[in-house]
Amino acid sequence: MQRDLFEEEHHLFRETVREFLAREVVPHHPQWEKDGIVPREVWKKAGELGMFGFSVPEEYGGSGITDFRYNTVVVEEVIRHGASGLGFSLHNDIMAPYLVDLTDDGQKQRWLPGFVSGELITAIAMTEPGAGSDLQGVRTTAVREGDHYVLNGQKTFITNGINADLVVVVARTDPDAGARGITLLVVERGMEGFTRGRNLDKVGMKAQDTAELFFSDVRVPVANRLGPAEGEGFVQLMNNLPQERLSIAVAAVAAAETVLEQTVEYCRNRQAFGRSIGSFQNTRFVLAEIATETEIARHYVDKCVRALNAGQLTAVDAAKAKWWTTELQTRAIDRCLQLHGGYGYMTEYPVAKAWLDSRVQTIYGGTTEIMKEIIGRSFGF
Repeated sequence: MQRDLFEEEHHLFRETVREFLAREVVPHHPQWEKDGIVPREVWKKAGELGMFGFSVPEEYGGSGITDFRYNTVVVEEVIRHGASGLGFSLHNDIMAPYLVDLTDDGQKQRWLPGFVSGELITAIAMTEPGAGSDLQGVRTTAVREGDHYVLNGQKTFITNGINADLVVVVARTDPDAGARGITLLVVERGMEGFTRGRNLDKVGMKAQDTAELFFSDVRVPVANRLGPAEGEGFVQLMNNLPQERLSIAVAAVAAAETVLEQTVEYCRNRQAFGRSIGSFQNTRFVLAEIATETEIARHYVDKCVRALNAGQLTAVDAAKAKWWTTELQTRAIDRCLQLHGGYGYMTEYPVAKAWLDSRVQTIYGGTTEIMKEIIGRSFGF
């Protein structure tokens, strides 16, 4: 079925993104995989092409366009080019709402121009060694002392953690207030007491810097708090999680589609017993199943994109999209790898890298189990 999500301007933007990735990313990505990090210069080049901060108002360097279809284009093309080291989706899809919607005029002037240009790379620090999906279990503390908060704690699994210049830290400002005791603070590169630990060695996404972060008596100005008051952090996080989960779903479907295309071509050319392996009924059935599930997922995700643009995407809708598409992604890529036989186990083949990169999709942004719990609770039992 024909896809009708995009208009002409989105198709033109897609060509720009494709050209950028082919020129500036694809030739260098294998080396970045070895290095475990993407050079900051790539972020600046992407910023020059207008790939960041679509919703940022024009006076701060952005386009002032609230249209998640542009975000979708970037995510899809990054996935299709195998550029899993680029933390652009976190910057664009997850961080932008915090820095656009929750900042005052002074904060906007300080942070948004660099956010758009790629000179300021962003991250969000939620997860701790003892607190993952349960954000109410956060133990990082921020105690107010005059015009500053004194921040202490540790975060882990932080995407863009090494490169980040601005880190939105989830901290507990009132130990007795439960979810209402959480506040979001922006920690900036160079603040005394803010240090970075290991660039973590992951199963996949090897070129993406994922780090431990440590905060020891970091004095964060009250002027770096997101929102007008303390204790609003949990609600702010919940409001923004649907968009984050939709971004992950967009990536999941794009990954399944890409590997399916590669596998069809492989099965067309690979010979066994004197004929192409695509001519065997089992191969055709497997590919038929993947193609059907992927296309159905594509149309649901596209509808979610439209709902987000209309301000109608619910937490339940996003949870459905996130768990179903990521489980589909891992299942589809695993079956495609099987069709590649021994070659599928070789990292020189794209399917092997896609298989490794995909595994985290059912974990971050809320595990499959948490997504099902969100949906299950909506029944009112």
